[in-house]
Amino acid sequence: MLVDDKICAVVAASKASEMQRQLSQAVRHTHTVEVRLDWLRSEVEIDRFVGQLGRHAARPVTFIATCRRTKAGGRYRGSIGKQLLHLAEAIRAGCTWYDLEIETIRECPPELLEALLGDGRQLRSAHYFRHLPGNLSLVAQELKRGDPQAIKIAAHCDSLAEANKLAEFASRHRNVIAIPMGEVALPARILALRAKNGFAYAPVENATAAGQTSLAELSKLYRADRINRQTRVYGVIGNPISHSLSPAMHNRAFAARRINAIYLPFLVGDLRDFLDSVDRLGIDGFSVTLPHKETIMKYLDGCDPLAARIGAVNTVTVRGPGHLYGYNTDYVGVLRTLERRVRLPASRVLVLGAGGAARAVAFALAQAGSRVCVSARRWDKAKALAGAVDGEAIERAKLRGEFFDAIINATPVGMYPAMENSPLEARELNCRLVFDTIYRPHRTRLIELAQRRGIETVSGLEMFVWQGSAQWEIWTRGRAPIRVMRQAVIDALAREGTLVRKGSTRNPR
Repeated sequence: MLVDDKICAVVAASKASEMQRQLSQAVRHTHTVEVRLDWLRSEVEIDRFVGQLGRHAARPVTFIATCRRTKAGGRYRGSIGKQLLHLAEAIRAGCTWYDLEIETIRECPPELLEALLGDGRQLRSAHYFRHLPGNLSLVAQELKRGDPQAIKIAAHCDSLAEANKLAEFASRHRNVIAIPMGEVALPARILALRAKNGFAYAPVENATAAGQTSLAELSKLYRADRINRQTRVYGVIGNPISHSLSPAMHNRAFAARRINAIYLPFLVGDLRDFLDSVDRLGIDGFSVTLPHKETIMKYLDGCDPLAARIGAVNTVTVRGPGHLYGYNTDYVGVLRTLERRVRLPASRVLVLGAGGAARAVAFALAQAGSRVCVSARRWDKAKALAGAVDGEAIERAKLRGEFFDAIINATPVGMYPAMENSPLEARELNCRLVFDTIYRPHRTRLIELAQRRGIETVSGLEMFVWQGSAQWEIWTRGRAPIRVMRQAVIDALAREGTLVRKGSTRNPR
């Protein structure tokens, strides 16, 4: 283990003053900080920052100096000699460790390294930004020559299987840090902190490698500094997944109830790759979003009867090694959202879409006694869904001549980032209420069109929170802190600027 704190804040900027500002933020969250000298735009800025570094030496902080050359994926364009001199100055200024890439070591006599950097502890590193090396043992063998205090292998992983392979290799060796890079590997990167030699880099502001999670997110959203072997693991699978606010909602709820659990986003293109990693990563349950809500069903060992009728699952519990059981809580979200606004029995409701989300909406409405109409881009799927709920399929061209008590958008049209799109035009909104299941942005183009016509609207935020609270209660068997979860989503939308759609002039209701 390099240091006491497994989370290493990364300070990287083009100016010394910006580096100092980031450094002041970093030490509030962790006692381990990497200073990326190679990001500074000139030799003058490097000297200026290193000269100021000494005033932090009295703090109980472990500093790691890095001045990575462009040849190794860094930004430093100077000579090897100058690179080593900068690292030597950083050590004299109070850095305990220095990170030196294998590309420099191959070109540098060991005697020179000892003469210049002998007072520091060496972290010898190899970076593979495009792939995972085929033989990790050979990489480690080369890195260990010269007996450094620790070695690091950072590699891009295209699958969880590759990320797990890298993590397992590190777990079998002492003083080996494994860093899986890329969005697919992000959950494995965070969960690696459970291990004795777990280590994670978290940028204060500027990411220095693909798949990094910011220091603020890692410490506040994921509470990663508290992860241990007893931490229960949950997540959401989808493609894309970076837009999901489920981590913000569920992690805030776990914190509110003081539950030792974490909820992570899994970018899943290959379902089999994810499912093969469920036991390895110790996953206790997961949410399912596009495009996997229907496909996941063939991998389940059991399913709630209503979810089976719907033909789509958005919630899975792990009931033992390799045993998955599915539920659909979207229908709960639909009913809880609409029951106070529409007299559902005998109402006539139009559902836009025929995918997994639309199926949950249609079955929920049918169960509540509504007359369900379905309109979708694919006519065959619209007819099939309408038939499954004893409803009616309506072609898009005929909508202007119809009237509904409510219109529900269950398609992704209008979702971030394509927020200017709407599944219907204003003249097609002949109804008393418009409900858009999209929650990002809070006020979609469809809702805006409806409001201009004086039609009551409901955003997808309510459905999102209600279905999420049902998931949370299935997993924890406790009462969900609904107000906390709702506020977490509102806060996240406000931070990213999608609480109100770009170009919109009115506040969401």
